[in-house]
Amino acid sequence: MNLTNLADIRALLARHDFRFSKSLGQNFLTAAWVPANIADASGADEHTGVLEVGPGIGCLTEQLAQRAGKVVSVELDERLRPVLAETLAGYENVELVFGDVLALDLPQLVAERFPGLRPVVCANLPYNVTSPLLTAFLTAGCFDTVTVMIQREVARRLCARPGTADYGALTVFVQWHAEPELLFDVPPHCFVPAPKVTSTVVRLRVRAAPPVAVQDEKLLFTVVRAAFNQRRKTLINALSAGVPGCDKARAAAAVAACGLDARVRGETLSLAQFAALSDALGSENG
Repeated sequence: MNLTNLADIRALLARHDFRFSKSLGQNFLTAAWVPANIADASGADEHTGVLEVGPGIGCLTEQLAQRAGKVVSVELDERLRPVLAETLAGYENVELVFGDVLALDLPQLVAERFPGLRPVVCANLPYNVTSPLLTAFLTAGCFDTVTVMIQREVARRLCARPGTADYGALTVFVQWHAEPELLFDVPPHCFVPAPKVTSTVVRLRVRAAPPVAVQDEKLLFTVVRAAFNQRRKTLINALSAGVPGCDKARAAAAVAACGLDARVRGETLSLAQFAALSDALGSENG
């Protein structure tokens, strides 16, 4: 069975009386080069343990299984249990877990399922939960790389530079934890049903340590969120509105301490400048 052949897909789904769920963001691949290239991009080999999320009917799963030491694939839709039992029957190194990956203890899963293996994430992520999934993967502290197919618009945000329209709080968060790289686009006609947007495969190389030092990481991301929640306001006004206990005088003093213009907007600050601003605000509040 060819899991990217449209006729085979339709026959498979008909056998199991399966209907696509729009709410779960189900779009199955119909171009064989896509899962093969994603699996290659993940760097999976016999020394790798791969966490996959949302396997669908298993076309990426089988490509990963042919390369990796072990694959653990987490699927939310119980209706796919008999489908995946059929399509992945020949792969002894694949373990299916049915449930919500956001409810799992990822470090514990890695420790139990991937002993002695290099843990990575490789997945075709549902568009509607991309941000929480990326946050979970990057804060778990146990993955070497995260290679995922996501909406092109979001992929560009992950790799954006300060001062650009795509640059935002998600950009800063991801680049704090990882080095993102855009790999290749996947057009809508490569899926069934076809989504309305182009997808992009991106690889995140997880950092061993943040790229710059900061005194209070929680405060750093409070500052970042405040800056982008009201990105059309000056940084001073955004901070005074979005950081608890920070009035305009404190915000202005911190901005000045960093050598920034009083009229600066948060969308122009680099990661290092946000860290310096956070430390300055921490000192002001201290």
